Amino acid sequence: MNQERLLQVLLAPHVSEKATMIADKHRQLVFKVRRDANKLEIKKAVESLFNVKVESVNTTLTKGKNKRFGRSLGRRQDFKKAYVSLKDGYDIDFAAAGAAE
Repeated sequence: MNQERLLQVLLAPHVSEKATMIADKHRQLVFKVRRDANKLEIKKAVESLFNVKVESVNTTLTKGKNKRFGRSLGRRQDFKKAYVSLKDGYDIDFAAAGAAE
């Protein structure tokens, strides 16, 4: 796989109450990823960017909500989430990474 492609697969960590509970309970991390990314690409991208070992990857395609802007109707974009399970002994701490900069 192309190194440039791996850098484009992960868009951002998905931070929500559910993602925090899953991280604490099941040692999984949640990322927003490109809609055309597959599980193998996501696994390789996480392993190369964060220097960890990935046990498994589960993905979901979340449909965008219909929203109203005054009188006009709009729709948010669909996005894909990846639930990444890390092997024992590995962890990613986003809070420490942001505080160091």
